[in-house]
Amino acid sequence: MTPPHGSGSRSKRPIDKAAVWKETRALLWTHRRSLAIGFVLMLVNRFSGFVLPASSKYLIDEVAGNARGDLLLPLAAAIALATLVQGVSAYGLARVVSVAAQRAIADMRRRVQNHVIHLPVSYFDSTRSGVLISRIMTDADGIRNLVGTGIVQLVGGILTASVALVVLFWLNAPLTLMVLCILAIFAGTMAYAFNRLRPIFRQRGEINAQVTGRLGEGLGGIRVVKTYVSERREARIFTLGVHRLFRNIASTITGTSAVTAFSTICVGAVGAVIVLVGGRALLAGTMTLGELVMYVFFVGLMAAPLVQMANIGTQISEAFAGLDRIREILSMTGEDEGDAERSAVPSLEGRVVLDGVGFSYDKGVPVLEDISLDAPAGTTTALVGPSGAGKSTLIGLIMAFHHPTKGRILVDGMDLRTVRLGDYRRQLGVVLQDNVLFEGTIGENIAFARPGASREEVREAARVANCDEFIDRFDKGYDTLVGERGVKLSGGQRQRVAIARAILADPRILILDEATSSLDSESEAMIQEGLTRLREGRTTFVIAHRLSTIRSADCILAMEGGRIVERGTHHELMEVGGLYRRLYERQHGIMTNLFVNPGEELTPVSADS
Repeated sequence: MTPPHGSGSRSKRPIDKAAVWKETRALLWTHRRSLAIGFVLMLVNRFSGFVLPASSKYLIDEVAGNARGDLLLPLAAAIALATLVQGVSAYGLARVVSVAAQRAIADMRRRVQNHVIHLPVSYFDSTRSGVLISRIMTDADGIRNLVGTGIVQLVGGILTASVALVVLFWLNAPLTLMVLCILAIFAGTMAYAFNRLRPIFRQRGEINAQVTGRLGEGLGGIRVVKTYVSERREARIFTLGVHRLFRNIASTITGTSAVTAFSTICVGAVGAVIVLVGGRALLAGTMTLGELVMYVFFVGLMAAPLVQMANIGTQISEAFAGLDRIREILSMTGEDEGDAERSAVPSLEGRVVLDGVGFSYDKGVPVLEDISLDAPAGTTTALVGPSGAGKSTLIGLIMAFHHPTKGRILVDGMDLRTVRLGDYRRQLGVVLQDNVLFEGTIGENIAFARPGASREEVREAARVANCDEFIDRFDKGYDTLVGERGVKLSGGQRQRVAIARAILADPRILILDEATSSLDSESEAMIQEGLTRLREGRTTFVIAHRLSTIRSADCILAMEGGRIVERGTHHELMEVGGLYRRLYERQHGIMTNLFVNPGEELTPVSADS
């Protein structure tokens, strides 16, 4: 039995601003060197940008007004040099901080992915893969606005606006106060807009993750979709998701457009005040024409960064939202956290004992109750029972994917709660019902458990699992690409590759969950000998619906309703005449029905068949 699969959405929590700022400071400190160089280049760039507007006063008042032709060459040289410095520093700024931003993004993606893969299996059972992909790839991409040009440009804008403000007060204080009143209204509106836009940007990431997750499921299960002619339904579901995303983006576009429009109105208001008040000052002789022109330039130097800061502020707000979502994941406890304080696991003999084990996915809804068993090292224990009996959950506990809510599991006398998971799982081998092969070659998939294995070791494992029978028919042999999730191989071939992978791992405890479910009778017969050899000297747990495959098991546990209702060997359980015998005879009766003529009377299957 498996836990219920949720959509991956959890109840929304308010953003922990203190935690996000702490994460931001740590991020900035990590990349402080690149940011420091970026800030120096930004200062050079901004100050060189003041030369051209400042020279306007001297060009009008001195060169034009006082016929100072001797100033033309120095002014032109200063402007040319400042422009060159501005261009070079702008290039260097973009180069340094952009590379730093991409490095930060790569580091964050590695950090989040490394943390995610160490989370408990229960988290993956209730979270869509698309959500996790969005957290790792999309949310991490937003931090470029913190480490990249975003934060530098924001500080640069504040610096430019501050210097320009000082010059404006020097040129005309009363006019500057009026301009500041308009800009104060503008700043207040910006703060309000950012506060409203931030949760919308946060929601965008969540919607995008949900749409991506559903799209991945649809594409991954394309054969099922086509078989049941569900293309239209999948298209409708995707359309609804995309429309939700569209509405969210439209809301942000509306908000940012309103901000831009309001900033344009503020610029127009500032221009009107300058014309009115500055024109009167010019007529009164309190300002020269050169000073008025210079004033206009510097108002632009102050207003332009404010408009730019509005856009950057939106981007940084989006980055904070993504960083907060990343922080939520990073704050989750990994299943191997604290492994260093736990006991190391030596080479196992393989005795597994379950002592009064109970387990629930949801509180108050038991899945397993009072499970006790003793599997000596080197023995094979088979689990049978109807669907939902708890077989897969029991296997998950033995593999330490979950821990019992009651009782304990001992391996060679060690409680699984107290041992290092990495040490323990390195001595496990699994062939699951849903075999996963990874993009790559057949040889790489067989060697997944032991990447350093030689090609001869890979070939030997494949030979034992009878993979060589079909691998040798491929032109590229072991270098044949299997495709996404092994789509280029048949179900039986994928299963045999998974068995070869387990053989190469050389485990002390072996888990076979429907290991022959995808094989036809001929293929099954081919690997039974290999599985028998694989089981030798190893503690093996087998889940099998084909009861004929487990007749040689040392102990068979018949499960029903989360409990062990029968235990014994095949012959012992057949003599008891309980659940196991009913399952066995029902299965053989069904198989017999497949090969008799309609109406022909069946001969009952004997207990010893």
